Amino acid sequence: MSLKKDKCQNFIKKISQKKIEPPPLVASYSCKDLIDDIFLSYNAGRLREACRIYTDKMLAPDSFVGLSLSGALTPAGLGMSCLVPLIEAGFIDWIVSTGANIYHDAHFALGMDLFQSRPGLNDHDLKANQIIRIYDIIFDYENLLGTDKFFRELSRGEAFQKNMGTPEFHYLAGKYLDAFEQENNNKSKSFLAAAYRSGVPVFTSSPGDSSIGMNLAALQLEGNRLSLDPLLDVNQSAAIVYEAKTQGKSSVIILGGGSPKNFILQTEPQIQEVLGLEEKGHDYFIQFTDARPDTGGLSGATPQEAMTWGKVDEAQLPDTVTCYLDTTVALPLISLYAMQTVQPRKLRRLMDRLPELTEKISQKYLANKKLS
Repeated sequence: MSLKKDKCQNFIKKISQKKIEPPPLVASYSCKDLIDDIFLSYNAGRLREACRIYTDKMLAPDSFVGLSLSGALTPAGLGMSCLVPLIEAGFIDWIVSTGANIYHDAHFALGMDLFQSRPGLNDHDLKANQIIRIYDIIFDYENLLGTDKFFRELSRGEAFQKNMGTPEFHYLAGKYLDAFEQENNNKSKSFLAAAYRSGVPVFTSSPGDSSIGMNLAALQLEGNRLSLDPLLDVNQSAAIVYEAKTQGKSSVIILGGGSPKNFILQTEPQIQEVLGLEEKGHDYFIQFTDARPDTGGLSGATPQEAMTWGKVDEAQLPDTVTCYLDTTVALPLISLYAMQTVQPRKLRRLMDRLPELTEKISQKYLANKKLS
């Protein structure tokens, strides 16, 4: 019996992390202490794992961190509360976002207000009073018209009269949003403005699928020469990941799912399967999602499934975690945990290097193509 018990205890030690014996909560607990000591099991445990992978592995000096954004995060204020501080601390090196998150992010830089409310409002009354609702967030319809006007007037400028990738478009837009913030003493409201200041490339995987794309389509009818090039985006994003794997590690944090998730992960199949370059997949993977894997959708696909596509390095699966938790809960917690754990990193300013990195992967592909 004693031998059996010893064997059992030894096996428990081998597969466990620590005994479940949390201390009582006290008022002085920091976010880091709360997550380390109290978030032990279920999705709280997965959040703790995500926080530790982020701070211990992803924010190491040789790791490049990509972030994907889907869902209505910026209307809820997560751009200014979390993304701006993370960008400015050097904790995010490049971003893939829905166009909607970028569009709504601009409201705040332009001085347009959004308000907390509650679900279950009478939507007929809201419509009659020209009020827009995003679940429990409300704002004036004029916000849409004003933001439409900003992007249309901006995109009529001479700097925009050419073919470009979405990072260049967002960099230019961020420049103007940053200037607007500074002029109106409204700084650090827009993550796009912070990305401009920090040289962080911001991609949109589906540039036509947002109010920004709708306004650019209208400008095309006027004869505007601006054209967003999604194929350039594919090569530029792959170039960033290839540089990351050449210089160190590639990390991805996925908020939600959808098109941004696929776009940030497809960089590895692009490098391996399409360009034919030697590679093994992203090194570190964190996802916050409410999507189930059993429906077969990409949003719920696990890192293990992604590994079969070459999107995640098979050897690195222990450094992946999926946490089934609303991003509006998870992002503030992991952001504060990182700020209480890791010193700010030097900005990589990948936006400044995009042409160089794209040329680098292009030459590698062409040289490899000649050999095959």
